[in-house]
Amino acid sequence: MDVVVVESPSKAKTINKYLGPNFKVVASYGHVRDLPAKDGSVKPDDDFSMSWEIGADSKKHIDEIARALDGAEHLYLATDPDREGEAISWHVQQLLRDRRKLDGVDVKRVVFHEITKDAVLEAMKNPRELNKELVDAYLARRALDYLVGFNLSPVLWRKLPGSRSAGRVQSVALRLICEREAEIEVFQPREYWTIDALMATAAGEPFSAHLTHLDGKKLGRLEIANEEAAKRAVAAIQSSDFRVSSVEKKTVQRHPAPPFTTSTLQQEASRKLGFGASRTMQVAQKLYEGVPIKGETVGLITYMRTDSVTLSGEAIAGCRRLIDRDYGPQYKPEKPRVYKTKAKNAQEAHEAIRPTDLFRTPLSVRSYLDENQFRLYSLVWQRTVACEMSSALFDQAGVDLTAADGKTILRATGSVMKFDGFLKLYQEGEDDSSDENGTDRRLPDMQERQPVSTREVKPEQHFTQPPPRYTEASLVKKMEELGIGRPSTYASTLRVLQDRKYVLLDKKRFVPEDRGRLVTAFLSNFFSKYVEYDFTAELEEKLDDISAGAIDWKRVLREFWSAFSTAVASTSDLRISQVLDALDEDLGPHFFPVGPKGDTEEARRCPACENGRLNLKLGKFGAFIGCSKYPECRYTHRLNAGGADTDDMVQGAELAAGPKLLGKDPATGLDITLRKGPYGLYVQLGEQAAKEKGKKAPPKPKRASVPKHVATGRIDLEIALGLLSLPREVGAHPETRQMITAGIGRFGPYVKHGSNYVSLKEDDVLTIGLNRAVSLIAESPGHGANELGAHPDDGKPVSIRKGRFGYYVKHGRVNATLPKDTDEKSVTLDEAIALLAAKASKGGGKKAKAKAPENTGGEKTPAKKATRKASKPKGKRKTAKTDPDGRTDADGSAEAAD
Repeated sequence: MDVVVVESPSKAKTINKYLGPNFKVVASYGHVRDLPAKDGSVKPDDDFSMSWEIGADSKKHIDEIARALDGAEHLYLATDPDREGEAISWHVQQLLRDRRKLDGVDVKRVVFHEITKDAVLEAMKNPRELNKELVDAYLARRALDYLVGFNLSPVLWRKLPGSRSAGRVQSVALRLICEREAEIEVFQPREYWTIDALMATAAGEPFSAHLTHLDGKKLGRLEIANEEAAKRAVAAIQSSDFRVSSVEKKTVQRHPAPPFTTSTLQQEASRKLGFGASRTMQVAQKLYEGVPIKGETVGLITYMRTDSVTLSGEAIAGCRRLIDRDYGPQYKPEKPRVYKTKAKNAQEAHEAIRPTDLFRTPLSVRSYLDENQFRLYSLVWQRTVACEMSSALFDQAGVDLTAADGKTILRATGSVMKFDGFLKLYQEGEDDSSDENGTDRRLPDMQERQPVSTREVKPEQHFTQPPPRYTEASLVKKMEELGIGRPSTYASTLRVLQDRKYVLLDKKRFVPEDRGRLVTAFLSNFFSKYVEYDFTAELEEKLDDISAGAIDWKRVLREFWSAFSTAVASTSDLRISQVLDALDEDLGPHFFPVGPKGDTEEARRCPACENGRLNLKLGKFGAFIGCSKYPECRYTHRLNAGGADTDDMVQGAELAAGPKLLGKDPATGLDITLRKGPYGLYVQLGEQAAKEKGKKAPPKPKRASVPKHVATGRIDLEIALGLLSLPREVGAHPETRQMITAGIGRFGPYVKHGSNYVSLKEDDVLTIGLNRAVSLIAESPGHGANELGAHPDDGKPVSIRKGRFGYYVKHGRVNATLPKDTDEKSVTLDEAIALLAAKASKGGGKKAKAKAPENTGGEKTPAKKATRKASKPKGKRKTAKTDPDGRTDADGSAEAAD
């Protein structure tokens, strides 16, 4: 029997069915080993030798592969068809060779670009050796990420308390977000006016035109700068007679976009479906690995990590047959469209992302897919078919209208779709688009020298707008344009930035947090070379050259390490005062915006003592704004991503002196106050009663934490009453009829359904409605949990849940996988308790942490003390996170350094 190794167990089952009983297909469950999250895993002094560590779970999987090899003649390494897949195959081969399990076994590499029977059988006919260059490129990338993370992150911890980590790619992506925010903050809007006129032909047909020339000069966009100039322009038009001076007519084509790459799929899923990059890749992974259709698991799309826009001849032919059948010959171009990849050394997968069978339409598989799978598959199918359809045709016309004196000219434009072509099926989305050219309208037929009349002149005031914050789609697009990272790692990079609290998503746009602004400023001042866009892009090109066999991987590492280690060493004598001076100079204009008079010192005047100067300061838990007169003046203020808000600063000064009375509780008549505790703002009902001698301490008054996103100046009695009323009932879930509640817990705002908690990132805990709550719960990992009943030992619920690798039962912090071939719907409470007991006896489950009460406000609790203590950087803990298919994050070394 021959052995085939793939990455996921679901893929293993499907491929085993295709290959038959002479093959045993086993799963590696993603990466099987990684660099340990501690110093010394990469040794530059030993020619960059690496120490690898195999995890406990991975050891079980390697043991299974090793057992399967007993008596086998062939081992086929069939991990995913990209650089990471090549690396996993290499690791598996090395581990098995170390165990002497490959003696007499022929080892080959096969790749499946799609999980269909024909594709799998064809791939097995064309095995090859492992690609050494791809493995070398992986080793270089992994070593670089480790060296940056485990050398740069400790510098941040020492010199910039409160920072979490730095990474080769994540730090540059963070810089993009922070620089965009800085552009927005310093942006000064400019007033300008546009002049449109409602005109009419001699036959009375109306149309619109806009002013392009005045006083014989062509107008720039901001030329008419104020109302007075606009009135002069209106008067010039109203006092003139116009004739048609020129007519231009042409037919233009609009061509379809190429099929999806990883990057463009992430961008379009963000624009059209509202998916984040991580969710897009999770759903695409499932579509690639396959879904059950009529009793057989079928892969619906080709491999989803690719930079290529190429389609196979078979796929192109399938598109053309489908177009001819379903849309008609006029929608099929005369010649097939052939797309070529522009990216240098495109990722190793050979094709664009496409359906494995073009005739498997979205509607035909609708009943086999969940909502997200159906929406993403529809997007891929439509884009693929549309890319081979005919171009859309538009009849465009432009007409110039000139005044009798020749000094004033209006222009009318129009566009009419002549043939919809590919637009019948699909139109690509855009980021921050605006249609100001007025071309999507029809013009009446006009001839040169024909007189036209002026019916109405409409001046309109505008103000220039700051550049928009990045969405996930526009940030991915920008990173790809600059050559930062690789599209297959974008999802994990963006997730790291959010997990580290460097950025937050507000209305689907990235806003840098204070911590992120400070880290970027620090790196830009003291490690500027390593957050430069060109340097990062050039390093990516060198990694591509390694995978192409054009350069030695250790040479790249030696060149990088020589300069980087010197830069790290140079910070050993860096004083905190130097860091503060650099950050204060860099970020001061943003946190202390200058007023109309341009007085920078007035912007920094302390609102509490009115004599001190506000400066950036560093404390045990990070940066803050404080008064230079400390300790005489104890005014402090937390940083805001958009600058220090005046109302917040005034409120902060008031709270430094004591609680602020917001009003009285209508129900009890007790005072409600806003207070500042060691860990943030909170509201309190009533006062703490004094303890009488010899008696128990009286209960503490009710308190509620103020969410971080709520500006201090906005907190009034209404908001305080809402916070104190939490948790509140949102409404009954339409399917389970269980009550959904919303509240604020130890980790922030949440909604709760049964035992499933969902954190609120963008929604307001006080106003979130039932529909939105149901939607968030449906998208959460814990959705679909089926409660079997209460555990007899502690009364906590026992539930069945669906995880990455199948169903499992859960009780508290103990999870136990259901045995194979077990029907999850038939599992009883007693059976679940037995599985959990067996798991617990083997040491399953995680050690419980001290649990904090849900509304601690500003009160310090033992749990919070423990959390603070645990958050101190040690440099030798926390393993790298993985993607849904078990792959390590792009900047895994930096995460591990946290």
